[in-house]
Amino acid sequence: MSSSLHAVACERGIKYFLISYTDLFGVQRAKLVPAAAIDGMVKTGAGFAGFATWLDMTPADPDVFAMPDPASLIQLPWKPEVGWLAADPWMNGKPVAHAPRNLLKRMVADAAAQGYELKSGVECEFFLITADGSAPSDVADKQSKPCYDQQALMRRYEVIAEICDAMLALGWKPYQNDHEDANGQFEMNWEFDTALTTADRHAFFKYMVRSIAEKHGLRATFMPKPFVDLTGNGCHAHVSVWKDGRNLFEDEAGELGVSKLGYQFLGGIMHSADALAALFNPTVNSYKRINAARTTSGATWAPNSVTYSGNNRTHLIRIPEAGRFEVRLADGAANPYLLQAGLLAAGLDGIANDRDPGPRLDINMYTDGHAVKTGKKLPLNLLDAIRALQASPVMAEKLGDFIPCYVKLKTEEWNAYARHLTEWERETTLDC
Repeated sequence: MSSSLHAVACERGIKYFLISYTDLFGVQRAKLVPAAAIDGMVKTGAGFAGFATWLDMTPADPDVFAMPDPASLIQLPWKPEVGWLAADPWMNGKPVAHAPRNLLKRMVADAAAQGYELKSGVECEFFLITADGSAPSDVADKQSKPCYDQQALMRRYEVIAEICDAMLALGWKPYQNDHEDANGQFEMNWEFDTALTTADRHAFFKYMVRSIAEKHGLRATFMPKPFVDLTGNGCHAHVSVWKDGRNLFEDEAGELGVSKLGYQFLGGIMHSADALAALFNPTVNSYKRINAARTTSGATWAPNSVTYSGNNRTHLIRIPEAGRFEVRLADGAANPYLLQAGLLAAGLDGIANDRDPGPRLDINMYTDGHAVKTGKKLPLNLLDAIRALQASPVMAEKLGDFIPCYVKLKTEEWNAYARHLTEWERETTLDC
């Protein structure tokens, strides 16, 4: 962006800027800066106490300065006097290595040095629920198979249309919106792009959906499994690698139209899938989605084993068409930047080490998965996933200093959960 942000603000009627960064737990932290001060913030950054957010810091550490990226500017469609800027945390004059956006930018640079550019699209599922979070907001949305239900979709037309109109205005090229497989659940799709652009849009999308839902008196949640008997919120990623405008995954002679390099990338993701779960399924609740019992709709639509297939949604990875594949592991709690960084880390390792994913499986994993003896199982809980990440030499090599920082804070989160006494425990063991 050649003009100063203050000049852009004057042109567009922006009065304030949100300088926003996403911490390790996916929480967006921001300062609201008047337009008159924004050019100074571009030079020096907005100051934060890093320990007060989910970064691996102490109260003794100096200020973190969030350096806004002018190229990321998004003018809030529902509040156009405010502009949103993705920012990169810096401390002591250099980028904070374990901050998610900084990590992704480093992985993008590593890929570029090898001549590769990851392009991806994400499918962000969410629920529209009551303000207290206890139930889907639409009391008439009761079908056992509610997916694509026209009536339920149109009862939420005002919310969905406003979000879609916003994406159209922002140039994201949204192309479809639907009611998903759970009561009160929706998905909205926009066009794929480079990894950093998709991550920035993913982060903003979550903020936008919550904000517009609140405007309509509702609450939006991306929680992986908010209701035990309903399908959870996934965040499927569609992946391809490009060079000089050419899709390197596309090969007419390849199996299902995917090149050898594509299968190497896929093999890398499968090789590190248990470690990636700590990034892609980052909460205690996440493991109620990927290890879920059958839901009222008849299927969880989530994987529990490390397998791949063609156009078959019961596997961790599916190949829906030539030149790309879909990773179905991540859920709604996935940090937008760590999702893309994890895909790059595992995929680049797959290319470098010629990871062979083996033959694809075309079986229904929900009915016949028990017969598969060779495929790895996904972690059963967050602690197992953290340990898999900590033990992964691939992730240690690719993600470096990020790993101990993330493992430390996520282990503290697990320990906080483990100290929580549930009513189930009291009911089942009080008289043991």
